[in-house]
Amino acid sequence: MKLTTFKIRETGEQTIGVYQDDRYVDVVALSEGAIIASMPAILAAGPGALEQVKSVAAQADGSEHTYSEDEVELQVPVRPGKIIHTSCNFDAHLEELEGWEASEWKEHGWDSFHFEHPTGFLEAPSCGVGSGATIEIPSFTKQLDYEIEVAIVIGKTCKEVSVADAMDYVVGLMIFNDVSARDIQAREHANNVILMGKSFDGSCPLGPWLVTLDELEDPNNLAMKMYLNGVLRQDSSTANTHYNIAELVSWWSHMTLEPGDVITTGSPPGVISGMKVPEWMKSGDVMECRVEGLGCLVTRVA
Repeated sequence: MKLTTFKIRETGEQTIGVYQDDRYVDVVALSEGAIIASMPAILAAGPGALEQVKSVAAQADGSEHTYSEDEVELQVPVRPGKIIHTSCNFDAHLEELEGWEASEWKEHGWDSFHFEHPTGFLEAPSCGVGSGATIEIPSFTKQLDYEIEVAIVIGKTCKEVSVADAMDYVVGLMIFNDVSARDIQAREHANNVILMGKSFDGSCPLGPWLVTLDELEDPNNLAMKMYLNGVLRQDSSTANTHYNIAELVSWWSHMTLEPGDVITTGSPPGVISGMKVPEWMKSGDVMECRVEGLGCLVTRVA
């Protein structure tokens, strides 16, 4: 299934749905309220709740309680309890980092970055926005950048799971655009912390849907392409990560993971910061993140 959270433009009502046959199906209305309008609650309720969503969506006839793309405003498919960002999980991106010219980046010693286990940081869930959203350039940054990633969504509570069992706890995947304020991020890195450079309002576009694993033949081999104003900037695959999805879930489950939590795969190379003469994002820019099987996540800059 392609699970969605959206607002109906005509009424402003937010609801839960399924994207199928080029329409958004309001399963809350179709079920006459039997399905709760909360994706985290549906995931927490277990597989039976997802089967109910699937069954109700199958009854849709394409007219009543179904909407075209123009009739809805997409929200974050599932609002995470926490977003665990995996750093430098594409070897090619780490190599790109080593060549960044700005002095504040060169001082970090990226060439000594170790891979004994995944490393990363937390991002604020309140910064999430859905596909189609327009985000404002924060007043404190002059260096707005992008990073296409895949968001791994936890479906069941887990703690210290093995790699062999890890996928049993993943409900599906979303696209994630790690919008970054590079100048702020660099200053924070210099103090061995990271927060505002990655967690400002609108910095975490997620979507357009939460695609359940049963729709994906191989989650560890999905083409990833990021376009800025129609120009291809990042071109890679989840096959190129240092740690695959199961390995990431296993490692990060040393902290309790709960339904709706998100783990990111990290980004491939091709970011603005890697350019010899960076041209930072500006008002009017449009980012399109496309991942095989997961759709297209669109974000506009103002």
